[in-house]
Amino acid sequence: MGIEIERKFLVKNNLWKASANNGTDFKQAYLTSGGPCSVRVRKEGNKANLNIKSATLGILRQEFEYSIPLDEAEELLSLFCSPTVTKRRYKVDYAGKTWEIDVFTGDNDGLIVAEIELDHPDEDFELPPWIGDEVSNEARYYNTELARHPFCTWENRQLESDSD
Repeated sequence: MGIEIERKFLVKNNLWKASANNGTDFKQAYLTSGGPCSVRVRKEGNKANLNIKSATLGILRQEFEYSIPLDEAEELLSLFCSPTVTKRRYKVDYAGKTWEIDVFTGDNDGLIVAEIELDHPDEDFELPPWIGDEVSNEARYYNTELARHPFCTWENRQLESDSD
């Protein structure tokens, strides 16, 4: 079993783009969610995995992840998984840490979230100038919730970047 320690933030401007890689397309959906864990199928470029993650709120969660054949992921996604979450993930190195910037598409178009994985919950790190409000403890920003309640359905879709 692995422990994922991850903090999640809104992105308030496009300054990150100057340092970003070319990005990778993601397509993912959930075989189950809403109980004690979620079971996700994900295509990440030309790779695929099955992920089981505890449903606890916050920055620390249990996580298991297994590589699966790409064709099996495509079959699982088409047969059992709906709706899907699509995004392009970029990696940006800043102050010795790698940030992952998720630019959502489809029903979550307009939402951009930055994540950083940490070695321990109290680890110090420097916030880049493009980081906005922290949303680590807001379930609506979890991909499981974005699948069920996409960004396009939110009554208040005002993001910090809209008010700058």
